Amino acid sequence: MKLVLILAVLGLAGLAYIRLAPSDPVRWHIDPRTAADPGQRGVLVRHDVPLPPSAALARFDGIVRSTPRTRVLAGTPEDGQITYVVRSKWLGFPDYVTVRAVETDGAAALVILSRLRFGLSDLGVNRARLDGWLDALDAVQQ
Repeated sequence: MKLVLILAVLGLAGLAYIRLAPSDPVRWHIDPRTAADPGQRGVLVRHDVPLPPSAALARFDGIVRSTPRTRVLAGTPEDGQITYVVRSKWLGFPDYVTVRAVETDGAAALVILSRLRFGLSDLGVNRARLDGWLDALDAVQQ
């Protein structure tokens, strides 16, 4: 019985740590253009947008901020780079999404790095979330 109680307390402590651990902007708010490919721990994509960089990032920011359980960790559209923390619904696992807008021949490219903090694989969650955001961004363009 004591072992079960100890395991339950350790499990709850682990879940509390996942939910309450601080997010260090120095660690997570990095330039996605120079970041290593996250492999199974996330996704790194580039998405071209027929807008100036500041406008592209502002529209993308509006879409991301409307996502439940999402907050800005660092940056603004005016900075040209923003990092968000998106938490899973039930356990609050954090994913970090950094987006940078760069100019490309009068338009913009959004370079986006989305990765998990805990675990070995995101099981495609980051890719699916990004695809939804980028589909919404493309729909606004049309």
